[in-house]
Amino acid sequence: MKVLIIGSGAREHAIMHKLSLDPKVEVHAAPGNGGMAGLGPNHPVDVNDPDAIVSLAKEIGAGLVILGPEAPLVAGAVDALEAAGIAAFGPTKAAAQLEGSKIFSKEFMARHGIPTADFRVFGDPDEADRFIEEANRPLVVKADGLAAGKGVFVAKDAAEAKDAVDRIMRKREFGASGERILIEETLVGEEVSYHVISDGTRYLRMAPAQDHKRVFDGDQGPNTGGMGAYSPPPVVTPEVEEAIIQRVVEPTLRGMREEGVPFKGALFVGLMIVDGEPQVLEYNVRLGDPECESLMARMKGDVLPLFLGAARGDFGEFSPSWEAPAALCVVLASGGYPGEFEKGKPIEGIDEANQTEGVIVYHAGTRLEGDTIVTSGGRVLTVTAIGGNVDDAAARAYEAASKIRFDGVHYRKDIGHHARTR
Repeated sequence: MKVLIIGSGAREHAIMHKLSLDPKVEVHAAPGNGGMAGLGPNHPVDVNDPDAIVSLAKEIGAGLVILGPEAPLVAGAVDALEAAGIAAFGPTKAAAQLEGSKIFSKEFMARHGIPTADFRVFGDPDEADRFIEEANRPLVVKADGLAAGKGVFVAKDAAEAKDAVDRIMRKREFGASGERILIEETLVGEEVSYHVISDGTRYLRMAPAQDHKRVFDGDQGPNTGGMGAYSPPPVVTPEVEEAIIQRVVEPTLRGMREEGVPFKGALFVGLMIVDGEPQVLEYNVRLGDPECESLMARMKGDVLPLFLGAARGDFGEFSPSWEAPAALCVVLASGGYPGEFEKGKPIEGIDEANQTEGVIVYHAGTRLEGDTIVTSGGRVLTVTAIGGNVDDAAARAYEAASKIRFDGVHYRKDIGHHARTR
């Protein structure tokens, strides 16, 4: 079967690599990156144009299209592919609102009794400022629409919250995503990522993971798209996992069916565990990045039945299993990320890093210039390692990361610290 993977990040590289191990699968990517080019043909495409994705899928004869990032899902790529008779992994445009609009998702949670922080919606920045001044306490300010993981501001005081309102609504740093905002109460606890894959009726549990959003060690600095992740996090005990399933996952999938928009694809719930209880921070309608890299590294066997079963609406007898006890990945970023950064920096040491036991380097912001891999984005590479436990995986990942060199490279040195300090 020919499988077309839409996207150009480390998440898509991880999926493509895992599928490429299956001799029954011929993998294609669009637009791909410098690492994905070594696994199969890379095709140019506008990921925000559903018709262009359909045309490419027809051109190569794809039997399955896997939508990696959120933008094509929110744009309706799955609807267009299914209308053309092509199996597609991901939710419809209507179901993708769970991520496409934070306001939609919070109001959905309120309708279905799903635990989350109290919130207010604002369309007027002056009104938002007045609320912040009167509240005079730590708050979370979120752009309503997609913002590549950077539209969330955890403000420790009123000044920081008002600055977030100014950046989102007046300066429009995130474009139309800032027409409306959410202001939420701050939750204090440990953040985790929980994924399930749904075929519209059934769902399969994936392993829990933990992302690291802040750019600097000690969870300091601005939010990024993710600086590293690991699986499994100790905070997700069997009891906590059952609470996540019973109080969040099942009510979410049931609520979507009741509202006439059954969910197919990857439901990724960002959670705060507060005194052992799950509270939803946000929904995502695709696999997390960098969480996906750790999950693909841990998974046992072929993954085609997972993606194809969800796309066709029937998993059959398939159930995921976990080969490696733990995995951890470290994101190597361009100098200046998540702010401004330069591109085109030659990268050395990737082959050397890949020779480290239990390690694979997934590409994100890279491209090929002749025979040279150069930087082309903020998050450049995700160095991923498996191990007998999180400490073991971390040691391997950091050993490999130390072998990679490019001008301005920076990465966190404390990925997995919640597990490693235990």
